[in-house]
Amino acid sequence: AGSPLFPGAREVLTQLGRAPDLLLGVATGKSRRGLDALIAGHGLDHVFVTRQVADDHPSKPHPSMILTALAETGCAPENAVMIGDTTFDMEMAVAAGIAGIGVGWGYHPRDSLHRHARQVVDDFAALPAALDSLWKVGA
Repeated sequence: AGSPLFPGAREVLTQLGRAPDLLLGVATGKSRRGLDALIAGHGLDHVFVTRQVADDHPSKPHPSMILTALAETGCAPENAVMIGDTTFDMEMAVAAGIAGIGVGWGYHPRDSLHRHARQVVDDFAALPAALDSLWKVGA
């Protein structure tokens, strides 16, 4: 499967992917070939309805990936969230007019994500509650 998944990733992605009122997408600096191989290698083909990759967009934090994902899914910006592990992800969310949730287990230090993230979580298992909290606040 190439790169390993972070602990808890499969379970949370599967849970969120089954939610009738959620659509999941990917916005990554990886190539399409690399992303497709990673997703297929972990058996997660069914989870993501949109896949935005570096092959087709300017580099983050340009909002193109998010704006294209919103257009493809018909999702309004106020109903979208970028979950990411870099400051570029959080800056991209702000540039696209959507909320961002930072994750503290990735490439950039947890503290650096706070500047643009609405929340920062420390493990995959915390994501569903963070999403619920974010949407309740925004309702």
